[in-house]
Amino acid sequence: MNNNLPYTVVEGIKCYHPNVVEEFDGYPSSGFDVTDDVKEDSFWVSSRTRLLKREVLQAMSGIPSARFFEIGCGTGTFLRTISSSDSSLVLLGSEIYLRGLRSAILQCPNVEFIQLDATAIPFESEFDAIGSFDVIEHIDDDIAVLRGIQQALKPGGRLILTVPQHQFMWGNLDEFLHHRRRYSREDLLNKIESAGMQVNYVTSFVFMLFPLMLVSRLIYRKRKEQATVAEFNQQVRFNPIINRIFDWIMRIDEAMIARRWSLPWGGTLLVVAQKRS
Repeated sequence: MNNNLPYTVVEGIKCYHPNVVEEFDGYPSSGFDVTDDVKEDSFWVSSRTRLLKREVLQAMSGIPSARFFEIGCGTGTFLRTISSSDSSLVLLGSEIYLRGLRSAILQCPNVEFIQLDATAIPFESEFDAIGSFDVIEHIDDDIAVLRGIQQALKPGGRLILTVPQHQFMWGNLDEFLHHRRRYSREDLLNKIESAGMQVNYVTSFVFMLFPLMLVSRLIYRKRKEQATVAEFNQQVRFNPIINRIFDWIMRIDEAMIARRWSLPWGGTLLVVAQKRS
């Protein structure tokens, strides 16, 4: 890969910004543990993975040895899914913190991982598709990330992006997760287009379950104390029966999105954009 930044090798990982590998000012360290624990049995994680897998594979369909880069890959769960779905893809994952990358390397030995500050992406015209899933809301300068993505994409390359939606949904959990913001549709699309990309499709996600999500947020908002790991666990873990019911309800969202309906509200925004040729 071509890049224009030097790197340092730490624990066998290329680190482009080694000064921040353990800071955790953009994401709580404990969040990696919860993510690992719930990834196999959370209806939201399962539905999100199915949805994004289809979007990513569709974006690279028909491209021999397509190159895919996930920015903010966490512990590598999604890249493991993509790798097992299409072994011909060339995959790269980045994370700013080494804690996530250590787990990712164990999960995905056939995927390359690097440590990287997403506001200084060092690649130019390298990738057929780039994914960033619930990442840029953690970053102060989200415009710099989007411009770096535009630079790293090949002409015509696709961005698949998700972010939390609706500032009125802001609560203690956003603060616990170190979110800088939640997005409106207009704000996000303006930022993507100003970075030099054309929006092909936008929709909300968690549409059918949004009323329950809103009620849950309003209940937790009444609590004045700071959110804790226990509260984080409580909001992402469910009784197995409820979890299965919610999983099937989420499949309605997935079916509507597969038909390219633009759902008007939901907890998440999904955008597919393209670098202008």
